[in-house]
Amino acid sequence: MEPTKYKVVDQEVIKQLQERFGADNVWMEEAVLREYGSDQTEDLVFPPAVVLKPRSTEEVSQMMKFAHEAGVPVVAVGARTGLSGGILNVHSGIALSMERLNRIVAIDEQNLQITVQPGVVTQVLQEAVAAKGLFYPVDPSSRGSCFIGGNVAENAGGARAVKYGVTKDYVLNLEVVLADGSVIWTGANTLKNATGYNLTQLLVGSEGTLGIVTQIVLRLLPAHSHEVLMLVPFYKMEQAAEAVAAIFRAGVVPSAVEFMEREALDWTLNYIGEDIGQLPEGIQAQLLIEVDGNYPDVLFAEAEKIAEVVGAFEIDDILFADSEDQKNALWKLRRNVAEAVKSQSIYKEEDTVVPRFELPTLLKGIKAIGAKYGFRSICYGHAGDGNLHVNILKENLTDAQWQQAVPQGIREIFELTVALKGTLSGEHGIGYVQKNYMDIAFSAVELELMKGIKRVFDPKGILNPGKIFPDASGH
Repeated sequence: MEPTKYKVVDQEVIKQLQERFGADNVWMEEAVLREYGSDQTEDLVFPPAVVLKPRSTEEVSQMMKFAHEAGVPVVAVGARTGLSGGILNVHSGIALSMERLNRIVAIDEQNLQITVQPGVVTQVLQEAVAAKGLFYPVDPSSRGSCFIGGNVAENAGGARAVKYGVTKDYVLNLEVVLADGSVIWTGANTLKNATGYNLTQLLVGSEGTLGIVTQIVLRLLPAHSHEVLMLVPFYKMEQAAEAVAAIFRAGVVPSAVEFMEREALDWTLNYIGEDIGQLPEGIQAQLLIEVDGNYPDVLFAEAEKIAEVVGAFEIDDILFADSEDQKNALWKLRRNVAEAVKSQSIYKEEDTVVPRFELPTLLKGIKAIGAKYGFRSICYGHAGDGNLHVNILKENLTDAQWQQAVPQGIREIFELTVALKGTLSGEHGIGYVQKNYMDIAFSAVELELMKGIKRVFDPKGILNPGKIFPDASGH
């Protein structure tokens, strides 16, 4: 699928790139290469040989034609907020930064759609449509910095996926530059489309291995006017996980149900330097639960039903956010958990997802596996859709334990996840760091089908090589 040897980006290649695309589009400084050779995945750095910064679809097309003809690997780079090593340039080729393709092309208020370039920051998009009374609900924790193009590449989710779905549920059409520089649109700007293979959904979540997305058409929703947010402290961690499925069985569909382990909360409160009140002694976990809509009476009734459900478990007093400032403070707490944990120790983050009723079994299993292999884990995540982020801390582990025992433990966590009818990633993608676990989720036949699709789109294997598929030496 991938050639064994790529064209080296030497001074002659650099000169050709400068002549074709202008020196202001070509970056070679060592500090820049290191910056574009890492994201938020552990401490990994794989610098590219050169960074290109196109300004248009046409420039992306011409750059891909050059790379295809020369046999140079290309990695599309967004805001570098990823957690699976998706933008690591493991073959030291071209990093194609999408940061200059950052326009909101059009907001169609009649059809509730928006057309954007991939370099638009997700929160900027959300605020632009909110100003027109519209709503884009996909809400990753990094929304203030991540690009919408990266959200498409990873099929990003976030806190409100439990009610509103993930990125794939909003993408109607994509403009894509293929490996050879050809430009296509994958679908149509319609809510229904039963015309041929669904290339749009094939590209969503493909992690830059099939094409370079240069325009995105998203459907929007009418904005809602009210939310009720509540923080529920549990004395037993597994009961917090059990309560999630119980809420849905009671007939309530919250817009968010977020799980946070006690230690993650303590670290985050210290990290952001804000006080939302002391956690009672003995609390092991909390659920942050939101309901939203346009009718306050309905929302208060739903909140009362949730309070009744969680009241059957061992909980402390429920905190109802009674102001916008308090709501913002609680969401700030949740959105900063990953950074707070990262500030404590070198860590690996796994992105497990199971049917929500299986969360207690998954959580219990993760802790048991950690005890078996001698590592500590901190768990949090989007419990409403069964998506649990597992942060494994290096702390005092030796390098040998970190490099040998911990991966064995991670493999067992993924084996448990798949046994519970779940899978390896809910929203972070596979990228570089999870690829050698793919055999747990897929058979050899299934993996070969995926590789065949990759070969059709990218016969020379130049698009983001070394990602998703297991190494030949892997399991």
